[in-house]
Amino acid sequence: MGFTGGGDESAELLERAGLSIVRDGGIEEVPPPSAVRRHVVAWEAEPTVAVAADRPDLVAEVNAQWHRLASEAGVLGEDGVFLIDFAGNRSGRWVRVRLADGWDLAGVLGERSGQPEFVTLSLDGGALVGATTEEYDVWLVAVDRLRERQEEAARAAAEETPEDRAAAWEALFSGPRPTERLLDAWARGLSLNSATPAELCPLLVERSDYAMYRSMPTEAVDALLAHPDWRIRKRTADEQPGITPEQWARVILGEPDAGRRGILVLLAAERRTELSEDTCRRLAADPDRRIRAEAARLKGLPGAVAVELAGDPDGGVRYAACEAAWPHLDASAREALMTDSETKVRAVALRLHHREHPLSRSVYETGPVQPRALESCLLERDLAAHMARHGQYGERRSLARNPRLDADLVALLGDDPDADIRFLVSTRHDLTEEQRAGIRIDFDPEVHHFPLDWVVALHHDHDAMRRLAASSHPLVRRSVARARRLPPDVVERLARDEDRVVQLFLAESCDDAPADMLLRVAQWWTGSPTSPDRPHSHPNFPRENLLRYADDPDPRMRRLALDAPESTPELVERLSRDPSDEVRYRAAADPRLSPAAAARLLEDPHDDVRHCAALHPNLPVRLLTRLLRSADGAETGARNPALPVEVMHRMVERIRGAAKDEG
Repeated sequence: MGFTGGGDESAELLERAGLSIVRDGGIEEVPPPSAVRRHVVAWEAEPTVAVAADRPDLVAEVNAQWHRLASEAGVLGEDGVFLIDFAGNRSGRWVRVRLADGWDLAGVLGERSGQPEFVTLSLDGGALVGATTEEYDVWLVAVDRLRERQEEAARAAAEETPEDRAAAWEALFSGPRPTERLLDAWARGLSLNSATPAELCPLLVERSDYAMYRSMPTEAVDALLAHPDWRIRKRTADEQPGITPEQWARVILGEPDAGRRGILVLLAAERRTELSEDTCRRLAADPDRRIRAEAARLKGLPGAVAVELAGDPDGGVRYAACEAAWPHLDASAREALMTDSETKVRAVALRLHHREHPLSRSVYETGPVQPRALESCLLERDLAAHMARHGQYGERRSLARNPRLDADLVALLGDDPDADIRFLVSTRHDLTEEQRAGIRIDFDPEVHHFPLDWVVALHHDHDAMRRLAASSHPLVRRSVARARRLPPDVVERLARDEDRVVQLFLAESCDDAPADMLLRVAQWWTGSPTSPDRPHSHPNFPRENLLRYADDPDPRMRRLALDAPESTPELVERLSRDPSDEVRYRAAADPRLSPAAAARLLEDPHDDVRHCAALHPNLPVRLLTRLLRSADGAETGARNPALPVEVMHRMVERIRGAAKDEG
């Protein structure tokens, strides 16, 4: 049996220990192993039984004592099933197991035989027995009433005074020096923390890629673009938003290494940067042909510079410049490119030429014209008809996109034996809706499609939206639903569309989406990366009478009760204990969540709930500082918006101090 998330090695380890996996994978509705393990390895932990490490029968005695304690505590269920976490469990989750013949936990589940490291837990999460190896003994720690202890610990953590909080922050910076891994996590977390002061972000870039995502002051960008480390300069150029043309010019023209200079020009081109004419001219005169070729791709390249590059001695540069230069070339210069010594230059020049002059079958078949020309060129009838009937798949696919194709050939491709080509034809702008409906398409509602550009261009045309909203084609209707504003009758139609993605897009994009539809969508959609808060954040989302859903059997409806204006902190507390992790997650994000509830949810079975609780500003400081000192929680802890600014400054001082020590 494979071991989900843990790999075959973990499964083999359990098999050698004499354990049968009862369920492979899945999340148990109990606190995570990391939270339970603290009861065994915390400095204040006391052994229930200590077995001397020098006993000749050490392994047998530890196994016997574990079995006795596990039986007495109720760790072993009536059917012998229990949960286990062990050294080498790379899944980070509990594994549900049962003892098999010849089992041996103490001899297998550790760094070596007789040095066990494992925790066992009852299925209800109420009792544990764990084994850990100390210097002279093997400790077995049995703990009961885990649920009650969790509640007690959460309440105790929440009862902190200002003095307690100050002491906790001070303790964060005392003791052993933070590891490099920990400092890296602090840097990443602070970079992603919206409360981190802007002046700190430039100080984090050497340890955190995320620091570049925040827009920095001009002087900070200047310093980073002049940084002695090429990697910093490159990352700044690649990721920092809002770099000015003047800054681009300084970093590119000031780079002495031609290879790096070429990379910077490439980045400027990819980021659609418009450089000054003087900068473009200097790049066009660069001795390195790769830099001249990249310069030809710059947005807004002055026509005169493009023409100069189109006549460059290097064929690669001419190829790169051909399209930008074409509108500015006279007939003789165009002819020169169409008869260029480089095949690829002739190919692109012919394609550009035949956008205005019909492309014949003979030129297509004998010249260096690529199949993509069938998509954009003006085609002679003979070529278009031949390709529609006898072209290869790629050729017919390009032809199906050609906006100037004759209607009868469009119809022919609409009956193509290939479903992909029929689908392409079905999305053309020049079809009537009756013609569109007559094309056989295979539409998978789960496949992602981008909105059709020609529909988006008509979003302002209400008559067109009415016509297209009635289309038989789901992608056309989905593209209509992406409009920001729509007439009431169109909204009413789309809000009842049989394709629920149409309703989703209406909820995400259209300000006129109706309340009842938004509520329906909320029952099955939790938000996308591009619209993470929709439909809940939609201005038309119903806010009245949501309390009636507090006891709804559907968890996605129950969580809506917290959006009601009349909801209370008591309801937040109640739903923070809900059986559904989705409801607990919503409660964990509520600003009214109590410190005790945040502390409790920090040990929730589900990662996303724990993560949300770790980011809550009401999380007790002692728990937040514990996160900041833990390998797994430091990055999330550093993202908590409640971190005091002075603490952030001290964290950055530690981060920067370690970097200087390394230097």
